[in-house]
Amino acid sequence: MALAFQLQGGGYTPTELSTEAAVTLDPEGQGFRITRSALTLRANVPNLDQATFARMAGEAEKKLPGLQGPQRRNNTRC
Repeated sequence: MALAFQLQGGGYTPTELSTEAAVTLDPEGQGFRITRSALTLRANVPNLDQATFARMAGEAEKKLPGLQGPQRRNNTRC
């Protein structure tokens, strides 16, 4: 959502934005804890070059709540 709003704010209209999440759960106490999260984003955004897309995706990622630090990995594709 953050990336979609950022793209629209920049004057770009994506025709496709799909995200796949893969998480690693490790036991903790009586439950589990997310220890890793990897997001794969596939996008089709007319008139937007790869470098600008990567910059905008990186800026949007900084605004995401949740995991921070080395356990967070970003895998964006345009």
